[in-house]
Amino acid sequence: MMKWKVDGETIAGGNGGGCNLNQLYCPEGIYIDDEEQCIYIADWGNHRIVKCKLDGGTDDAQIVAGGNGEGNRIDQLCRPTAVIVDKNNKSLIISDQGNRRVVRWSLENPSGDKEILIKNIYSCGLMMNDNGDLFVSDWRNHAVKRWRKGEIGQEGTIVAGGNGTGNQLNQLHTPTYIFIDEKETVYVSDRDNHRVMKWLKDANEGIIVAGGQGTENSLKELNHPYGLLVNEVGDIYVADWGKNRIMCWPLGSEEGRVILSGYDEEKGSNRFYMPIYLSLDVKKNLYVADHQNHRIQRFRVD
Repeated sequence: MMKWKVDGETIAGGNGGGCNLNQLYCPEGIYIDDEEQCIYIADWGNHRIVKCKLDGGTDDAQIVAGGNGEGNRIDQLCRPTAVIVDKNNKSLIISDQGNRRVVRWSLENPSGDKEILIKNIYSCGLMMNDNGDLFVSDWRNHAVKRWRKGEIGQEGTIVAGGNGTGNQLNQLHTPTYIFIDEKETVYVSDRDNHRVMKWLKDANEGIIVAGGQGTENSLKELNHPYGLLVNEVGDIYVADWGKNRIMCWPLGSEEGRVILSGYDEEKGSNRFYMPIYLSLDVKKNLYVADHQNHRIQRFRVD
Protein backbone atom coordinates (compact mmCIF):
# COMPACT_ATOMS: atom_id res chain seq x y z
CA MET A 1 0.00 0.00 0.00
CA MET A 2 1.34 3.39 -0.98
CA LYS A 3 1.98 6.09 1.64
CA TRP A 4 2.23 9.86 1.31
CA LYS A 5 3.31 12.69 3.58
CA VAL A 6 0.33 13.95 5.56
CA ASP A 7 0.90 17.62 4.72
CA GLY A 8 0.13 18.65 1.18
CA GLU A 9 1.31 21.57 -0.91
CA THR A 10 -0.96 23.72 -3.01
CA ILE A 11 0.09 23.68 -6.68
CA ALA A 12 -2.94 25.46 -8.18
CA GLY A 13 -5.62 27.71 -6.76
CA GLY A 14 -5.78 28.12 -3.01
CA ASN A 15 -6.57 31.82 -3.20
CA GLY A 16 -10.28 31.52 -2.58
CA GLY A 17 -12.95 30.68 -5.11
CA GLY A 18 -12.77 33.02 -8.08
CA CYS A 19 -12.02 33.49 -11.76
CA ASN A 20 -8.57 35.09 -11.68
CA LEU A 21 -5.74 32.99 -13.09
CA ASN A 22 -4.38 32.30 -9.61
CA GLN A 23 -7.81 31.06 -8.52
CA LEU A 24 -10.08 28.09 -9.19
CA TYR A 25 -13.78 27.62 -8.54
CA CYS A 26 -14.75 24.10 -7.46
CA PRO A 27 -12.15 22.19 -9.52
CA GLU A 28 -13.03 18.63 -10.48
CA GLY A 29 -11.12 16.30 -12.84
CA ILE A 30 -7.36 16.70 -13.30
CA TYR A 31 -4.77 15.21 -15.63
CA ILE A 32 -1.03 15.03 -14.95
CA ASP A 33 1.25 15.32 -17.99
CA ASP A 34 4.59 13.95 -16.82
CA GLU A 35 6.35 14.71 -20.10
CA GLU A 36 5.41 18.38 -20.02
CA GLN A 37 5.53 18.56 -16.20
CA CYS A 38 2.15 20.24 -16.04
CA ILE A 39 -1.36 19.64 -14.80
CA TYR A 40 -4.66 20.23 -16.61
CA ILE A 41 -7.62 21.12 -14.39
CA ALA A 42 -11.34 21.01 -15.15
CA ASP A 43 -12.21 24.30 -13.46
CA TRP A 44 -15.89 23.42 -13.07
CA GLY A 45 -17.30 26.69 -11.76
CA ASN A 46 -15.34 28.84 -14.22
CA HIS A 47 -16.30 26.77 -17.30
CA ARG A 48 -12.71 26.36 -18.43
CA ILE A 49 -9.68 24.09 -18.52
CA VAL A 50 -6.61 25.53 -16.80
CA LYS A 51 -3.02 24.42 -17.32
CA CYS A 52 -0.34 24.93 -14.64
CA LYS A 53 3.26 23.85 -14.27
CA LEU A 54 3.75 21.23 -11.56
CA ASP A 55 6.48 23.23 -9.86
CA GLY A 56 5.75 26.70 -11.13
CA GLY A 57 3.94 28.07 -8.11
CA THR A 58 0.27 29.00 -8.11
CA ASP A 59 0.50 32.07 -10.36
CA ASP A 60 1.53 30.58 -13.73
CA ALA A 61 -1.86 29.28 -14.89
CA GLN A 62 -3.18 29.67 -18.41
CA ILE A 63 -6.58 28.92 -19.92
CA VAL A 64 -6.33 26.25 -22.63
CA ALA A 65 -10.04 25.56 -23.25
CA GLY A 66 -13.22 27.45 -22.50
CA GLY A 67 -12.95 30.61 -20.50
CA ASN A 68 -15.42 32.35 -22.80
CA GLY A 69 -18.30 32.34 -20.37
CA GLU A 70 -20.85 29.64 -19.68
CA GLY A 71 -22.56 28.49 -22.88
CA ASN A 72 -22.94 25.88 -25.59
CA ARG A 73 -21.03 27.48 -28.45
CA ILE A 74 -18.19 25.38 -29.76
CA ASP A 75 -15.73 27.77 -28.09
CA GLN A 76 -17.48 27.53 -24.71
CA LEU A 77 -17.78 25.00 -21.92
CA CYS A 78 -20.41 24.51 -19.23
CA ARG A 79 -19.40 22.88 -15.94
CA PRO A 80 -16.61 20.61 -17.22
CA THR A 81 -16.01 17.61 -14.95
CA ALA A 82 -13.01 15.84 -16.50
CA VAL A 83 -10.12 16.38 -18.90
CA ILE A 84 -7.58 14.00 -20.43
CA VAL A 85 -4.80 14.44 -22.97
CA ASP A 86 -4.94 12.44 -26.21
CA LYS A 87 -1.23 12.20 -27.00
CA ASN A 88 -1.89 10.74 -30.47
CA ASN A 89 -3.90 13.77 -31.55
CA LYS A 90 -2.18 16.35 -29.36
CA SER A 91 -5.52 17.43 -28.00
CA LEU A 92 -7.64 17.65 -24.89
CA ILE A 93 -10.76 15.53 -24.48
CA ILE A 94 -13.19 17.19 -22.09
CA SER A 95 -16.34 16.04 -20.34
CA ASP A 96 -18.49 19.12 -21.01
CA GLN A 97 -21.18 17.96 -18.63
CA GLY A 98 -23.43 21.00 -18.58
CA ASN A 99 -23.69 20.85 -22.38
CA ARG A 100 -24.29 17.08 -22.37
CA ARG A 101 -21.34 16.37 -24.64
CA VAL A 102 -17.72 15.25 -24.84
CA VAL A 103 -15.53 17.61 -26.86
CA ARG A 104 -12.01 17.78 -28.28
CA TRP A 105 -9.85 20.92 -28.18
CA SER A 106 -6.56 21.04 -30.04
CA LEU A 107 -3.45 21.75 -27.99
CA GLU A 108 -1.59 22.96 -31.07
CA ASN A 109 -4.35 25.31 -32.21
CA PRO A 110 -6.60 25.95 -29.19
CA SER A 111 -8.22 29.00 -30.77
CA GLY A 112 -9.26 27.06 -33.86
CA ASP A 113 -9.62 23.27 -33.87
CA LYS A 114 -12.55 22.04 -31.78
CA GLU A 115 -15.10 19.29 -32.30
CA ILE A 116 -17.93 17.50 -30.54
CA LEU A 117 -17.02 13.82 -30.14
CA ILE A 118 -20.10 12.53 -28.30
CA LYS A 119 -23.52 14.17 -28.05
CA ASN A 120 -26.39 13.72 -25.61
CA ILE A 121 -24.36 12.29 -22.75
CA TYR A 122 -24.33 13.65 -19.21
CA SER A 123 -20.80 12.49 -18.57
CA CYS A 124 -18.60 12.73 -15.51
CA GLY A 125 -15.46 10.61 -15.80
CA LEU A 126 -13.21 10.00 -18.80
CA MET A 127 -10.31 7.64 -19.36
CA MET A 128 -8.41 6.55 -22.46
CA ASN A 129 -6.39 3.33 -22.57
CA ASP A 130 -3.14 2.73 -24.40
CA ASN A 131 -5.05 1.57 -27.49
CA GLY A 132 -6.79 4.93 -27.79
CA ASP A 133 -10.18 3.55 -26.69
CA LEU A 134 -12.31 6.07 -24.79
CA PHE A 135 -14.31 5.15 -21.68
CA VAL A 136 -16.98 7.54 -20.37
CA SER A 137 -19.28 7.40 -17.34
CA ASP A 138 -22.85 8.36 -18.29
CA TRP A 139 -24.38 9.26 -14.96
CA ARG A 140 -27.89 10.09 -16.17
CA ASN A 141 -28.16 6.64 -17.79
CA HIS A 142 -26.30 4.96 -14.93
CA ALA A 143 -23.73 3.31 -17.18
CA VAL A 144 -20.12 3.32 -18.30
CA LYS A 145 -19.63 3.24 -22.08
CA ARG A 146 -16.67 2.47 -24.33
CA TRP A 147 -15.79 3.82 -27.74
CA ARG A 148 -13.06 1.91 -29.55
CA LYS A 149 -10.56 4.00 -31.46
CA GLY A 150 -12.32 5.02 -34.68
CA GLU A 151 -15.84 4.46 -33.28
CA ILE A 152 -16.46 8.06 -32.26
CA GLY A 153 -19.81 9.15 -33.68
CA GLN A 154 -21.39 5.77 -32.99
CA GLU A 155 -23.49 4.81 -29.97
CA GLY A 156 -20.72 3.26 -27.90
CA THR A 157 -20.81 -0.03 -25.98
CA ILE A 158 -22.03 -0.35 -22.38
CA VAL A 159 -19.30 -1.95 -20.26
CA ALA A 160 -20.83 -1.42 -16.80
CA GLY A 161 -24.36 -0.79 -15.59
CA GLY A 162 -26.96 0.22 -18.13
CA ASN A 163 -29.77 -1.74 -16.42
CA GLY A 164 -31.62 1.18 -14.91
CA THR A 165 -31.14 2.88 -11.56
CA GLY A 166 -30.65 0.57 -8.62
CA ASN A 167 -28.31 -1.19 -6.23
CA GLN A 168 -28.28 -4.66 -7.78
CA LEU A 169 -24.92 -5.99 -8.95
CA ASN A 170 -25.84 -5.30 -12.59
CA GLN A 171 -26.88 -1.72 -11.83
CA LEU A 172 -25.34 1.63 -11.00
CA HIS A 173 -26.81 4.77 -9.44
CA THR A 174 -25.11 7.95 -10.65
CA PRO A 175 -21.62 6.71 -11.62
CA THR A 176 -18.97 9.40 -11.30
CA TYR A 177 -15.28 8.76 -11.96
CA ILE A 178 -13.74 5.64 -13.45
CA PHE A 179 -10.47 3.76 -13.69
CA ILE A 180 -9.64 1.27 -16.45
CA ASP A 181 -6.78 -1.21 -16.07
CA GLU A 182 -4.74 -2.89 -18.81
CA LYS A 183 -7.20 -5.82 -18.92
CA GLU A 184 -10.11 -3.41 -19.51
CA THR A 185 -11.46 -4.04 -16.04
CA VAL A 186 -13.75 -1.12 -15.22
CA TYR A 187 -13.68 0.36 -11.72
CA VAL A 188 -16.42 2.91 -11.11
CA SER A 189 -17.41 5.10 -8.19
CA ASP A 190 -21.11 4.30 -7.84
CA ARG A 191 -21.93 7.54 -6.07
CA ASP A 192 -25.49 7.19 -4.86
CA ASN A 193 -24.99 3.55 -3.91
CA HIS A 194 -21.97 4.71 -1.85
CA ARG A 195 -19.70 2.02 -3.23
CA VAL A 196 -16.98 1.26 -5.75
CA MET A 197 -17.78 -1.44 -8.33
CA LYS A 198 -15.42 -3.61 -10.35
CA TRP A 199 -16.60 -4.95 -13.70
CA LEU A 200 -14.40 -7.47 -15.45
CA LYS A 201 -14.24 -7.23 -19.24
CA ASP A 202 -17.49 -8.51 -20.83
CA ALA A 203 -19.05 -9.23 -17.40
CA ASN A 204 -22.83 -9.00 -16.95
CA GLU A 205 -22.58 -7.70 -13.41
CA GLY A 206 -20.07 -6.05 -11.12
CA ILE A 207 -18.39 -6.86 -7.82
CA ILE A 208 -18.51 -4.53 -4.80
CA VAL A 209 -14.89 -3.77 -3.92
CA ALA A 210 -15.34 -0.82 -1.53
CA GLY A 211 -18.19 0.58 0.53
CA GLY A 212 -21.81 -0.35 -0.04
CA GLN A 213 -22.52 -0.80 3.67
CA GLY A 214 -23.88 2.58 4.71
CA THR A 215 -22.79 6.23 4.76
CA GLU A 216 -21.46 6.84 8.26
CA ASN A 217 -17.89 6.95 9.58
CA SER A 218 -17.16 3.22 9.66
CA LEU A 219 -14.15 1.97 7.73
CA LYS A 220 -16.55 -0.27 5.82
CA GLU A 221 -18.51 2.71 4.50
CA LEU A 222 -18.28 5.44 1.88
CA ASN A 223 -20.34 8.60 1.47
CA HIS A 224 -20.69 9.71 -2.16
CA PRO A 225 -17.39 8.43 -3.62
CA TYR A 226 -15.87 10.26 -6.58
CA GLY A 227 -12.26 10.04 -7.83
CA LEU A 228 -10.48 6.70 -7.69
CA LEU A 229 -7.18 5.01 -8.52
CA VAL A 230 -6.15 1.37 -8.61
CA ASN A 231 -2.51 0.35 -8.21
CA GLU A 232 -0.67 -2.55 -9.83
CA VAL A 233 -1.72 -5.10 -7.19
CA GLY A 234 -5.39 -4.07 -7.11
CA ASP A 235 -5.52 -1.79 -4.06
CA ILE A 236 -8.24 0.83 -4.52
CA TYR A 237 -7.83 4.48 -3.52
CA VAL A 238 -10.99 6.57 -3.45
CA ALA A 239 -11.98 10.15 -2.67
CA ASP A 240 -14.68 9.80 -0.03
CA TRP A 241 -16.28 13.11 -0.93
CA GLY A 242 -18.95 13.18 1.75
CA LYS A 243 -16.50 12.40 4.56
CA ASN A 244 -13.58 14.65 3.54
CA ARG A 245 -11.08 11.80 3.39
CA ILE A 246 -9.01 9.65 1.05
CA MET A 247 -9.35 5.93 1.68
CA CYS A 248 -7.62 2.76 0.54
CA TRP A 249 -9.24 -0.64 0.22
CA PRO A 250 -6.44 -3.21 -0.02
CA LEU A 251 -7.19 -5.97 -2.50
CA GLY A 252 -9.74 -8.37 -1.00
CA SER A 253 -10.31 -6.33 2.16
CA GLU A 254 -13.80 -5.87 3.62
CA GLU A 255 -12.92 -2.47 5.03
CA GLY A 256 -10.79 0.48 4.08
CA ARG A 257 -8.12 2.55 5.75
CA VAL A 258 -8.00 6.33 6.00
CA ILE A 259 -4.90 7.41 4.07
CA LEU A 260 -5.25 11.18 4.27
CA SER A 261 -7.40 13.63 6.22
CA GLY A 262 -10.63 12.43 7.74
CA TYR A 263 -11.10 15.89 9.23
CA ASP A 264 -13.98 18.25 8.66
CA GLU A 265 -14.29 21.41 6.60
CA GLU A 266 -10.89 22.98 7.06
CA LYS A 267 -8.27 24.58 4.84
CA GLY A 268 -5.14 23.25 6.50
CA SER A 269 -2.46 21.56 4.43
CA ASN A 270 -3.54 18.15 5.72
CA ARG A 271 -7.30 18.66 5.41
CA PHE A 272 -9.95 18.62 2.69
CA TYR A 273 -13.36 20.05 2.05
CA MET A 274 -15.07 17.58 -0.28
CA PRO A 275 -12.11 16.00 -2.13
CA ILE A 276 -13.36 15.00 -5.56
CA TYR A 277 -10.56 13.69 -7.79
CA LEU A 278 -7.28 11.77 -7.46
CA SER A 279 -4.31 11.46 -9.79
CA LEU A 280 -0.70 10.26 -9.63
CA ASP A 281 2.42 11.46 -11.37
CA VAL A 282 5.20 9.18 -12.55
CA LYS A 283 6.87 9.40 -9.13
CA LYS A 284 3.61 8.27 -7.44
CA ASN A 285 3.02 11.64 -5.80
CA LEU A 286 -0.71 12.03 -5.15
CA TYR A 287 -2.75 14.97 -6.44
CA VAL A 288 -6.15 15.78 -4.97
CA ALA A 289 -8.75 18.18 -6.35
CA ASP A 290 -9.97 19.81 -3.12
CA HIS A 291 -13.35 20.87 -4.46
CA GLN A 292 -14.73 23.30 -1.90
CA ASN A 293 -11.33 24.69 -0.95
CA HIS A 294 -10.84 25.64 -4.63
CA ARG A 295 -7.36 24.20 -4.91
CA ILE A 296 -5.21 21.28 -6.05
CA GLN A 297 -3.08 19.64 -3.37
CA ARG A 298 0.00 17.50 -3.95
CA PHE A 299 1.10 14.90 -1.39
CA ARG A 300 4.61 13.63 -1.92
CA VAL A 301 5.49 9.98 -1.52
CA ASP A 302 6.59 9.22 2.03
